[in-house]
Amino acid sequence: MSRPERVADEPPLRAAAVLDDGSADVDALLADCAARQRRAGRRVRGLVMTWPDGDREACGAMVLVDLDTREEYLVSQALGRASAACRADPQGFARASEVLRRAGGEAPDLVVCNRFGGMEAHGEGFSAELLDLMSADIPLLTVVSPRWAPAWTEFTGGAPLLPARPEAIEGWIEATLGSPAPA
Repeated sequence: MSRPERVADEPPLRAAAVLDDGSADVDALLADCAARQRRAGRRVRGLVMTWPDGDREACGAMVLVDLDTREEYLVSQALGRASAACRADPQGFARASEVLRRAGGEAPDLVVCNRFGGMEAHGEGFSAELLDLMSADIPLLTVVSPRWAPAWTEFTGGAPLLPARPEAIEGWIEATLGSPAPA
């Protein structure tokens, strides 16, 4: 499928994805970025991934945390170390999707979403919420693995992929939102 053409007077899409190439802890990077922007006085909403057991491998719990309320959403199933099945829990993601829907109605400065992954690439997971945010011109920052980067590009019509470095993320935020107002 080819990338859609942009209309000449159409504003650029205000979305980007940090490429999770293994060079950094992208979950910590995204959470740190959101915290810095909030300290700067920006209204940041969305979800970040945490690993309460410290096990990012086959059987550790995956928990999404609402940046605003700090509410936690378990989004993994305990399948055990021997399982080769996907441990993502669609019901957990469905519950957490409320955070992104609510954010769309609050007109925040920035929405952070933990991942654009396989579910979103197949039109599931948070895909509807991400499309709603982008169509409302709400700046969106997420993470994508190299495996799903082509799907991200197709999904967004070419939104940028950022290296997993704080200065790249902050540069995109400043270019997209401008400098934060002095406190």
